[in-house]
Amino acid sequence: MHTTGFSVAALAFAMISTLGCSAEIDDIEMEGEVGVAEQAAGNGAPSGAHYSLNIIGTTDKNPDMTGNDGHRIFVPMTGSTKILLKESDDFAVTDANGTDGSASFCLPNPDPDNDGTTAYSVYARALGTPGGSSTTTTCATDVTTGEYVCSTKQMILVRDKGKQSFCNVSAELLYVYADLDGDGYEERYPLFDDSLQNYFWQYDNKGLKLAQLRFYQHATTVP
Repeated sequence: MHTTGFSVAALAFAMISTLGCSAEIDDIEMEGEVGVAEQAAGNGAPSGAHYSLNIIGTTDKNPDMTGNDGHRIFVPMTGSTKILLKESDDFAVTDANGTDGSASFCLPNPDPDNDGTTAYSVYARALGTPGGSSTTTTCATDVTTGEYVCSTKQMILVRDKGKQSFCNVSAELLYVYADLDGDGYEERYPLFDDSLQNYFWQYDNKGLKLAQLRFYQHATTVP
């Protein structure tokens, strides 16, 4: 377990150990060197290979999964979904239908040493009909108390009119910022730190049709 004041981290997870993460390995395109400079591709995102994940809002309780390539998760157009997170060497969607309240997604450990520099970075933007929004909070279970702990940092996406640009949301999606030890200061816990378990993204949707995430293999330094 790693803990270091405001810039603390950790590594743990075990939410449903039966979920497999070997699916869609051939779809993962992660190339390049960690730490390369970000070069905007005209939409706020870096250039280069990446893994894409689309979180799609729908009113259909049984969305059509035909042709699903493992890069999308369906969620209610209005309401909340838990996207359960499981540690894996590869990125993969293992449960794409979040309209029943939960979905699942596998991804690598972003910061095993909790040094505040990620092994990969996440960018996000809102697409679809203007007017919708979503809030995503990284949460987990405190191994000591058994209570839910959610990060004070959140990914908030708003679909405004006009061109939508990507923003770096690595701190919001790859870490939990919380005061677990009660000393009045937030610690930083990366996904899968052993101070917490059962990591998930709490996705609260208010009419957003599409949240588009991209995972690039270069570093981001977080608070």
